[in-house]
Amino acid sequence: MFEPFFGFAGTPFSRDISVNQLLETESGKELHGRLNYVTRTRAFGVFTGDAGTGKTTAIRKFSQELDANRYRVLYLSDSALTPRNFYWETLHELGYEPRFYRGDAKRQLQKALAVLTDGEKRTPVVIVDEAHLLSQEMLEEIRFLLNLRMDSYSALSLILVGQTELRETLKLQVNKAISQRVDMRFHLTALNKDETTAYVAKHLAAVKAPGEIFTQAAIEVVHEYCQGIPRMVNKVAIACLMAATGRNQKLIDDHLVRIVIASEFEG
Repeated sequence: MFEPFFGFAGTPFSRDISVNQLLETESGKELHGRLNYVTRTRAFGVFTGDAGTGKTTAIRKFSQELDANRYRVLYLSDSALTPRNFYWETLHELGYEPRFYRGDAKRQLQKALAVLTDGEKRTPVVIVDEAHLLSQEMLEEIRFLLNLRMDSYSALSLILVGQTELRETLKLQVNKAISQRVDMRFHLTALNKDETTAYVAKHLAAVKAPGEIFTQAAIEVVHEYCQGIPRMVNKVAIACLMAATGRNQKLIDDHLVRIVIASEFEG
């Protein structure tokens, strides 16, 4: 175990670290602001980013910060999401027993959302993660979700979150009608070199690292190899910590990082 070797109070570069302790980048701040706008105005937003850039983490942080008295978050992440599954999952999250037939479940959801918006004065915020995997049938169903009552009224905030290919999917002619309904788009970028340095420092500070663990040269090698993708930075950093522990080496330099990358990621 590398945690006691380095004197950590927890495990850095893991999902156990609170989202409030993670680095907030300029791109992340802009994403947060646009998510707030979509939520507040009951709009339709499409948010993308390459795999591992932290989209889901950003959504998790954003959801936790929403006022539960004003908003009701419905989060779905299903690679095989169908219209029927969508209605069933959202109804279950709202505490309803879904009707068997899709059409009945659709009308049931419409009434459930009306209870939230009109009765409880809360805005439903529907977040569909991994949206780049949505089928054409599910994308078409989105047009209904955006028009539950009438064209001038939005009953919910709808947020699609997915990898970069979602942008290309929405450019297709078959999806033109859906694309035209998008109110807000944003693409989350990877970390630059300075942000990678700050990202590593944040993770180490979160577990109360007693001193310098990675040299600046080591971090630069990590950044170059990982291209600023947080998920890859996490994997390489943990591999380096484990390798350093095995070598009884308290300081991770660029030489060790290159050895780890060559043996564990390029072998």
